[in-house]
Amino acid sequence: MAVAWLLFSGLVAVLGPSHTPTTITLVLAIGIFQIVAERVAFFRSTRGHVASFAITLGLCFLLMRDTGGIESSYYWMLLVPVIIAAPAFSLLGTLLATALACGTYLIFLAFINWEHQYIPPEARGELVFRVVTLAFLGFLANQLAESSRAEARKAQAAADQLTEANRQLTEAEATVRRTERLAAIGQMSAGLAHELRNPLGTIKTSAEMLTRSVGSEGAIAKEMADFISSEVDRTNTLVTRFLDFARPLAVRLQRGDITQVIDRAVTDVERNYPGQVSIYRNYSPDVGLFPFDPDLMERVFYNLLVNAVQASPPRSSVTVKTRLEDETVEVSIIDRGSGIDPKHLESIFNPFFTTKSQGVGLGLAIVSRIVDEHGGRIAVESEAGSGSVFRVSLPYAAAAPEVSVERSHTDH
Repeated sequence: MAVAWLLFSGLVAVLGPSHTPTTITLVLAIGIFQIVAERVAFFRSTRGHVASFAITLGLCFLLMRDTGGIESSYYWMLLVPVIIAAPAFSLLGTLLATALACGTYLIFLAFINWEHQYIPPEARGELVFRVVTLAFLGFLANQLAESSRAEARKAQAAADQLTEANRQLTEAEATVRRTERLAAIGQMSAGLAHELRNPLGTIKTSAEMLTRSVGSEGAIAKEMADFISSEVDRTNTLVTRFLDFARPLAVRLQRGDITQVIDRAVTDVERNYPGQVSIYRNYSPDVGLFPFDPDLMERVFYNLLVNAVQASPPRSSVTVKTRLEDETVEVSIIDRGSGIDPKHLESIFNPFFTTKSQGVGLGLAIVSRIVDEHGGRIAVESEAGSGSVFRVSLPYAAAAPEVSVERSHTDH
């Protein structure tokens, strides 16, 4: 664009009807100023556009005054400030700028000595023609600029839609990958758990028989048998959790108040982790009754709250927030812990993935599965050192009747 302005102003200076130093300087100044205005940040603001228009119009006024005023052959240079105004201003602003340009031209009528000069009728027609042409070209420039702006808005809207579609596609792909992993690991867990139940039962029975048969002199053997029995019980508990994860969920939807379910989960967490953190509740009054499984969703919120409490430093706070947006109920659980390592964000909902030394890694996997079975979505946002936000989104249908749904883990 800089080259175009230099070429334009140079050709006007060389080929124009006037070659006085002042005329050449003013013509070149108009072109050079446009180049400078393109590179200075101020002139890209609203006030800068006004200033750029005013400066250019002032230079055009000086050029016309130097070359004959109302009779100047450079009257068409007034198109430059008008064309500058068209892309920057609204239609009203462009019309005002065009009126100022026409007024700048007509103001030279005030410099005419009417006692010795007059404008013949044919020249009056030429004068009107110049003003009308200037006004029409200003309007046309604004319409072209508005058309360009409309196309730019359409392109931006299409780009935004594409970005949103890519985001949703990425989330859908992550959900599919997680679901496939859940299905495969669930089937493996079910088979493995069933195979382990029989030998665990045999080991526990043998340990109990050993305890009863060992006399008082066999204190060490008795202690070892008790140890074996307790470890079998612990292993049996893990096997039960595996089976709970693998067996089909029975989702029984019924219209209820989600805040009551959250309150029960909060009460359980506060009872099991007394005084560790403060749990604040921020419930939206817009969320009414809608269908969900209260028992399963209480399990979801309990697991998420426990994770938030365990991740938070002592005497800090955890916030539970609800809101209604786009026919979706969103429940956010916000902690002020150390956050989640970015490389773990996609894996935290995978079965058996855990960063806790004593964890099994099924809690968030089960949470994700329950939310999926409700037709919802779970997402996490985390920043190192600032905590994490788990968002559970559930479909909101206030008038939906009570229904019961059973789905197998392999139905995904």
